[in-house]
Amino acid sequence: MKINYWLLFLGLLITLKSAADESVRKPNIVLIMTDDASWECFGSYGAVDYKTPNIDRLAEQGVKFEHCYSTPICTPSRVMIMTGKYNFRNYTHFGYLNPKEKTFGNMMQKAGYKTAIAGKWQLNGVHHQGENMAGHADNTRVNKAGFNEYALWQVTIGKKKNQERFWSPTLEINGEVLSSEQNQNKYGPDIMSDFVCDFMERHKDEPFFVYYPTALVHDPFVPTPDTIGDRSRGQEANKAPKSLKEKKENFVAMVNYLDKMVGKIVKKLEDIDQLENTLIIFTSDNGTHTPIRSNWNGRTIRGGKGNTKDMGTHVPLIAYWKGKSAVGAVCEDLVDFTDVYPTIAKFAGIELGDDDPTDGQSFLPQILGLKTIPRTHVLCHYQPYTKFGSKHAGAFVRTDRFKLYADGRFYDIHADLDEEKNLAESLSGEQEVAAHEKLRALIEKIPAVPEGGSESVERPLHPDWPTIK
Repeated sequence: MKINYWLLFLGLLITLKSAADESVRKPNIVLIMTDDASWECFGSYGAVDYKTPNIDRLAEQGVKFEHCYSTPICTPSRVMIMTGKYNFRNYTHFGYLNPKEKTFGNMMQKAGYKTAIAGKWQLNGVHHQGENMAGHADNTRVNKAGFNEYALWQVTIGKKKNQERFWSPTLEINGEVLSSEQNQNKYGPDIMSDFVCDFMERHKDEPFFVYYPTALVHDPFVPTPDTIGDRSRGQEANKAPKSLKEKKENFVAMVNYLDKMVGKIVKKLEDIDQLENTLIIFTSDNGTHTPIRSNWNGRTIRGGKGNTKDMGTHVPLIAYWKGKSAVGAVCEDLVDFTDVYPTIAKFAGIELGDDDPTDGQSFLPQILGLKTIPRTHVLCHYQPYTKFGSKHAGAFVRTDRFKLYADGRFYDIHADLDEEKNLAESLSGEQEVAAHEKLRALIEKIPAVPEGGSESVERPLHPDWPTIK
């Protein structure tokens, strides 16, 4: 029998290459999502009132996306970013993530990553309005969503007396409830960020995925460790001041402290020699809370949380991977929250399967400065089923400039940020006409937004609705 030495040599090379590939450490991912602070709050996006040097440095050294879009309120955005699906497929109740849904935590855990989440959960179905949902007291729900470890506010315990998230908070850490008394005089965001840093330290020798949906900067707007001075640090410190001036002062301090937490995590990655092996993504769940007014690029921006205008749905997005991401890049391509799931998958080398979502599109090429075909539109399908947000329920599709609502309203956002001039009745110019025609064809492909709000009985879902392209 003749031996083909060339084939044997080739086989050996393939075997060695496979072994080498398997020995290469997978890169880490840290996804930071702030609560209720949008683009007008960060220096790299033109903010005036806030000091955010650490977040701005990520933008200077990485990629700043100018056109990222969420939904206008927290739970719909959180379900969307975690599952990679538009809300019409899987969102039915405020404060609830269906435990049957596959999340990016499940995906990363299956791929061999150690996973952790810290910050705000609020997805077990512990209701602010109405009754608790089935299984709301299951403190393993976080683990079932794909996270090995957690340090969270509002898992099985709702927002009641002595259970606020900031001073002397009631938190749940890896299945254990730590009461306000146990956390007396401690600051919740410090506990949560310490947990993240400790987790990364303990898993520095294996790939990790950290999802950090911060408690900051949601109301109540109260002092931080940098501004509280010698005042009480018990739960009574969580009572917000009545004056708008004091609320704004505290909000500014909270944004600045959020930036400090981001810097703390970056420093920890440096200390454990993992900064060059970690993709850091920073974003926000929705617009800033409505009482807050901020100076931005020569004008005043009122927070738009709960509203489908730009101030409610346009959020910051910054990505940084030391030595590998584009440096100081400003990306004008469209991104929405369904895109985070496939981006993380692509980054981790995960091949998406039949049980993974199809709504999103990876923006990893943009992070790396590579040429790609960007998405042509973003979609917002919004029915939060809450008293706060349902008055603005509706749907829109948009480009970076033009925006068409399902009810027919059409705006040029570049020229009309406040959406005061409806162009639908008087289209003029080639660009307007072409954009309207394109967006109308898309808006006709989406399911209708359900009527009602927190009292709605009928809450239809369309899990198998065709991908909107």
